Amino acid sequence: MSRFRLPQAFVGPQAYRILPFRFRRLPWDMDRAFVSSMAGDWLVMGMDDVQRLVSHELTPDSPLFADLEARHLVMAGIDRSSLSPLLSQIRSRKSYILGGPALHIFVVSLRCHHTCSYCQVSRQETTATQFDMTGPHAEQAVERLFEWPSQELTIEFQGGEPLLNVDQVMAITRRIVERNQSARRSLRFVLASTLHDLTETQLAFLAEHRFKLSTSLDGPEWLHNANRPRPGRDSYRRTLDGIELGRKWLGAEGVSALTTLTRRSLEVPEAIIDEYRKLGFNSISLRPLSPYGFATRTAARTGYSTADYIGFYRRAFAHLVTLNRSGYAMEETYASLLLSQLFTSFGHGYVDLRSPSGAGLGAVIYDHDGRVYPSDEARMLAAMGDSTFSLGDVSQPVAHWLASPAMARLLDAGVAEALPTCADCAFVPLCGAEPIEHYARQGDVIGHRPSSDFCKRNMGLFDFLLERYETADPWTRRLLRSWAIPKASTDEVADVAA
Repeated sequence: MSRFRLPQAFVGPQAYRILPFRFRRLPWDMDRAFVSSMAGDWLVMGMDDVQRLVSHELTPDSPLFADLEARHLVMAGIDRSSLSPLLSQIRSRKSYILGGPALHIFVVSLRCHHTCSYCQVSRQETTATQFDMTGPHAEQAVERLFEWPSQELTIEFQGGEPLLNVDQVMAITRRIVERNQSARRSLRFVLASTLHDLTETQLAFLAEHRFKLSTSLDGPEWLHNANRPRPGRDSYRRTLDGIELGRKWLGAEGVSALTTLTRRSLEVPEAIIDEYRKLGFNSISLRPLSPYGFATRTAARTGYSTADYIGFYRRAFAHLVTLNRSGYAMEETYASLLLSQLFTSFGHGYVDLRSPSGAGLGAVIYDHDGRVYPSDEARMLAAMGDSTFSLGDVSQPVAHWLASPAMARLLDAGVAEALPTCADCAFVPLCGAEPIEHYARQGDVIGHRPSSDFCKRNMGLFDFLLERYETADPWTRRLLRSWAIPKASTDEVADVAA
């Protein structure tokens, strides 16, 4: 007997064709399911209706059928339906593939004032200038930058603390601006810094080139100083001084912040959010710990489970809704990203939620020593002694990097729709593959997805946001939809503050 059925077998008593779809029962209501199309359109349906759909028992003139057809889940027939809208929407959602990497990170120094226990890079003493990027490496990196085809380039300076090698920051910026006179790309500059010791002279330069500043603020003073110690125990005060000075020169929108969550942070979500409100921020990024650098050595003291993080997130989200209802606007940036995936069909700049993987296709990192990596996580692994994902160095052309074994390995495991378990997940059109994180946590670029922290975290957050939306009052629904409105392209830098 043939293992395959003829096309006619998929056309039942009611003459319609079922397009590929995936479904997931709602954890809070097992009689209903989240049903998604190949393009990421979705519908919440009763399980009895799902059964009627697959049994070809729906009538083409029913309201439910119209909803399914609008979301590219069924076709009424070749004579009145076309796959063009579905294909067009897939192209829109995957549009980031076409332009090449838009985010280019220059790691100008590994030196840093801080001794953060969760640091995901290999920081060095402030006097260790041998860990600064030199002129020849910087010049070659700029040449490689313009070999990529993207017409919109975000150039981010990182460390360590990049202000400890600020002369190189300025030199690279000037070289890029000069080089761009003929290339005519759209440029956006970002400095990821503690903002400590920021000077008016530096800010004059940053303002001239319309820089954005990204910093770390872990919450109230006691928590920030505990998480981010430095000599003098004045990290919080110095950070606030830097934020104030940065706003003076660049405006309120010119300075953003994120918090990295340790175990003690999970106890006080309300206090963290209230601190951001006190300082006038309208967004907050509640970032979990990463499995790299010093964070791996201190995990027993600072770490926590994904379930604990989701529990924290629920409390934080409830407080954010209350805050917005009181009249103060504040959004959580990762929630905004996931909601934009749910409620819009646009591509986004956040490389961790891309399929094919954003590593190498969405971002490139030029390290202080001239080595090149497809993501910041790959650089962190190399600092830990594992150079599996090194693409090469700045002396080599981009074509060499694209043909490297590291890139081949990333592409092989970088399409979430083709990965075991992911291929059947209803959220996969909205999610990413993240092969480097799975390699770091599980020793394999594909990984075991059912036990993956990446999958648990994103599935948990998608489930939670859907539950809040589906069970919310009209005001809260409007709030969540407002968070989903595409913002200026800040997603790609939301996860890499100092």
